[in-house]
Amino acid sequence: MSDRPGEPVTSGDFPTAVLVLDAAGRVLTGTRAAAALLGAPQVGGRQTDQLGADALFEDADLWARLIAGAVGGARRSARARLRRADAGHLDADVDIITLMEGSSARFLLRLRPADPADSVPVAVAGDVRRSPPAPPADQRSAERQALLNTAAAEIGSSLDMVRDAEQLTDVLIPAFADLAVVDLTEPVLDGEEPGELVAGAPMRRVAVRAADGRWPTESHHVGDTIRLGNVESAHLRGGSAFFLPDLTELRAVLAGEEERVRLLLPPRAASLMLVPLRARGAVLGALVLWRTAERRTFDQEDAVLAEEIGSRASLSMDNARRYTRERRTSEALQRSLLPRPVMDVTGAETSGVHVAGATTAAVGSSWFDVIQLPSTRLAFVMGTVEGRGLDATAAMGRLRSAVQTLADLDLSPDELLAHLDDLVVRFIEDDDRQDPATGAPSALTGATCLYATYDPVSRTCALAGAGHAPPVLAARGGAGSGTVTYRPGPVLGTGGQPFERVELRLGPGDVLVFCGGALAKGTDRSERQREVIGAGARKGADSGLPVTQIGRGLLGDLAGEPTQDDLALLVVRVREVPGDATAAWELAADPSLVGRARTLVADQLTAWGLEDLVFTTELIVSELVTNSIRYAGGPVGLRLIKDQVLICEVSDPSQTQPHLRRAQLTDEGGRGLFLVAQLTHRWGSRYTAAGKTIWTEQPLDGGG
Repeated sequence: MSDRPGEPVTSGDFPTAVLVLDAAGRVLTGTRAAAALLGAPQVGGRQTDQLGADALFEDADLWARLIAGAVGGARRSARARLRRADAGHLDADVDIITLMEGSSARFLLRLRPADPADSVPVAVAGDVRRSPPAPPADQRSAERQALLNTAAAEIGSSLDMVRDAEQLTDVLIPAFADLAVVDLTEPVLDGEEPGELVAGAPMRRVAVRAADGRWPTESHHVGDTIRLGNVESAHLRGGSAFFLPDLTELRAVLAGEEERVRLLLPPRAASLMLVPLRARGAVLGALVLWRTAERRTFDQEDAVLAEEIGSRASLSMDNARRYTRERRTSEALQRSLLPRPVMDVTGAETSGVHVAGATTAAVGSSWFDVIQLPSTRLAFVMGTVEGRGLDATAAMGRLRSAVQTLADLDLSPDELLAHLDDLVVRFIEDDDRQDPATGAPSALTGATCLYATYDPVSRTCALAGAGHAPPVLAARGGAGSGTVTYRPGPVLGTGGQPFERVELRLGPGDVLVFCGGALAKGTDRSERQREVIGAGARKGADSGLPVTQIGRGLLGDLAGEPTQDDLALLVVRVREVPGDATAAWELAADPSLVGRARTLVADQLTAWGLEDLVFTTELIVSELVTNSIRYAGGPVGLRLIKDQVLICEVSDPSQTQPHLRRAQLTDEGGRGLFLVAQLTHRWGSRYTAAGKTIWTEQPLDGGG
């Protein structure tokens, strides 16, 4: 088309000559080009009655034939003689397209002059619409595609079902409807399989949106639990969008049913659409849309569009549901593998805190443990795995079980990590053999572990690490506070590398904080966080706050730096066994001193008021000291510890471990350990730097 004023409009410019008519043939609106061609000052508005199909076409039946063939959006064309307002005629090619069907049908009429001489100047080809016309078919298609594009871009960016529902309502309001809600079934919100939707099943409203920003107070709000009736449930199970163009009759039918009116009929709603949200054949919930009287009513084309957008949203919500289920499963499994968060025993008061990361990918990477060892000693463990999700949680469980088994051998921290490293090498090899095709590394690859033991009698803490950051020490009074200096060994699974052990001398009330997850990454950020932890731990150590409050305070201090990784803290306040609760002696390798050992034990138990345990303890000491003198030599150490139980220890320089066996009738010996096992609640042995120690435990009430 030429853009110079005054040039004629040619037949190629016919789209500028447009009329919009209703089903009765009344002209509703049009362009200046159409008005000029027909010799009318304007079209539409108050002069509509003066320009209609009956007065426009000389062939009175042509209009009826054209609209009959144009139903369903089809285009019909014909050559027609049109009457002009100045009593003349115009021969033109006429194209007609259906815009809307039914009682509110609209038709678009395009005129192309058959004779170029009948063209009009471009200067008058502008639009003179007095009221917004119904959009032409191509414009509605463009709006539909634009809405689909927006839905594809904005729905599903979050792995949160509620956020997906909010995004769905944001896309549809106000572009498609005036009011929208999303209701999801309770199992779906819990991450469970949707199951079969039955009438009356509870659903929760998770998102609402109104075009004017004011959600009707008469309707259900976010968080409300609703229950659909039989009719609504049946429509959802049917799988297709259901719409009511006019709610007048429904309002009359539901008069008096307050709950259903509240559910289905907001005050200004004039048209309703119910869209099932389905995924993999199951109903997740419902999308409900309303239009007010100011907007055209819902039709079948709207239903198809809403179904397509709802289908996309349903897939996103189902992905979020499955994500939620995996995350909750991982978190539940991880919680089951962690020790009880608070422990209060003779040697220490502990509090463990674990905060899962922001995504499923971060769940399962950190773990900690507190293990009670013989003779009031404790082991503190903190570890990480590089894998994520359920695989990482399972790997964490394998590591924790391995550490607990090795801890039962009562090894020093460096020896325990050496054995654990060998186990992890074998675990990784087994994982690779089981699924070599994937090429994915085992979840145990790159795992780290920090293992520490604490003896409240000597107040010594020995620790060693495999690729893990050291703990933070907050000494009561401030002396010696700071990050513990030690050289961690390689990560687990490398094989054959030694681990260095470090020993600390702790005082009563000192606080140790073991860090895992994002706090043990060795980054600049984690170093800053550890400084924050050190300051908070020193404050807690000096004030004597319970470790649970110290842990919560540390989390509060770290809350300003959110992280996608999980956080793990194990806060320990160490204690000591009072000096008057222990007694120790050293005996030469002389069998005649066995009687002396019995006397020392009897006197000490009497001083502690434990006369009921004198007889059994004398028998235990007699057997153990005799065996040490006979098979190991001296010196022989004898120690008693009065705790929740009576602990008796006999040490010797031999590293040959004793074995319980059943003696034959003809055997002259071999019954000593069997007798000890019958007289004690528990017994065992452990290696020491100078040999071994055999220990026993007896309840203070004298029971076995």
